[in-house]
Amino acid sequence: MTAPPETPLAQSLPATVPFVGPETLERQRGRPFRARIGANESVFGPSPRVIQAIRAAADQAWMYGDPENHDLREALARHLGIDTGEVVMGEGVDALLGYAVRLYVGAGDVVVTSDGAYPTFNYHVAGFGGDLVKVPYRDDKEDIEALLSAACDHKARMVYLANPDNPMGSWHDAGVIEAMVANLPADCMLILDEAYWEFAPDDAVPRIDINDPRVIRMRTFSKAYGMAGMRVGYAFGNADVIRGFEKIRNHFGMNRISQIAALAALADQDWIAEVCEKVDTARIRIGDIARQNGLVPLPSATNFVTLDCGGDAEFARTVLQELGKRDVFVRMPFAGPGNRCIRISAGRSHDLECFAEALPDALKAARGLG
Repeated sequence: MTAPPETPLAQSLPATVPFVGPETLERQRGRPFRARIGANESVFGPSPRVIQAIRAAADQAWMYGDPENHDLREALARHLGIDTGEVVMGEGVDALLGYAVRLYVGAGDVVVTSDGAYPTFNYHVAGFGGDLVKVPYRDDKEDIEALLSAACDHKARMVYLANPDNPMGSWHDAGVIEAMVANLPADCMLILDEAYWEFAPDDAVPRIDINDPRVIRMRTFSKAYGMAGMRVGYAFGNADVIRGFEKIRNHFGMNRISQIAALAALADQDWIAEVCEKVDTARIRIGDIARQNGLVPLPSATNFVTLDCGGDAEFARTVLQELGKRDVFVRMPFAGPGNRCIRISAGRSHDLECFAEALPDALKAARGLG
C-alpha cells in the first residue's frame, strides 16, 4: 500500500527545521544546559502582570481565542498611533512572514534577502515556490544598496530586511531605511522585520507613511516582552494590504491565553524599560567577557551580542560545540562573513557567569590546547 504522492514542490523540499532547538540538543546530550543563552529569548521573562493575567485566565483555556483579536488589535493600534484596520495579529513573526509570502510570492517569483539573514523567512519562500536571491553582508550589516540593486535587476516581488539585524546585531539609521523605501520599486514589497526595535536607539526606527502599500512592518512579543513561548506577533501597514491577511491567515491560530497575556504585557511599559536596562547591562558584561578572552564584541542594538572569534567558520563552530560540552547553549551565524562569530543572548548574572567560566576552556580546546 502506498501513500498518495506529495506535490512536486513538497517533494523537492528537505524535511528540516530552520533552527535546531535547545531541547533537541538536551535530549541528544542527556542533560540540560546550565545557561540557555543562544535563542535570543528574554531570560528576564514577562511582566509580573502577565503572569498574573495568565493564572487568572487559566480556566478560560476551554474557549477558542477571539478570531478577530479585537481587544489586542485595538490596544496595539492605540500604542502605535494607527487605526485598528492597519494592524494584524499572528502566531509570532514566523507565521506572519509565511502569510506575507503566501500573499505576494508565487511559484518562480524572485525574493531578495541577505545571505545569512533569518532562515525562517527563506523557509517560507521555498515552501511557496519562490526563488531566493541572496546578497552578502557588508561591514557586518545588511547591504541596503545591494538589496535594492538586486530587487531592481531581478524584478523582485519582495525584499526582506531586519533592522536591527539578526544574527549580527547591527542596525541602520532611520534615514537609511527611509531612503531605501523611497527607492523601492513600485511593485516590490518590503518586509521590514523589527523584532528587536525596543532595544535599538531612537534614531534607528524609521518614519514610514502607514499608507505606503509597499511596506509591511513586523514586530513581536517574543523578545523585550519575554513571551517567546506564547507566539504573539503583529504586522502593520497600509489598511488594504493588512486586510489581505484576512484571506489566508489562521483566524483561530492565536490562542485565548496568549491574547490576554499580550494585552497585559502591552499595558506594562515600565517592565519593558526595566528589561531594556537589564539587556544593556548584559551586553556590557558579554563584551567584557569577550575582550578578556581575546574576542571582539560587535556593536549591538538587540538583546544579544555577536562575538568575532578571530578565525574562520570552522573555528567558531568548534568554540560553539565546546561551549555546549560545558553546558552553555549559544548559536552562530550561518553564512560568511558572519560565521566567523558566535552569538550570545543577554542573560542573567548566573547565565553570564556560566559563560565566563566556560569560555576560556572552550577556546583552549578549540585551539587544540586543552
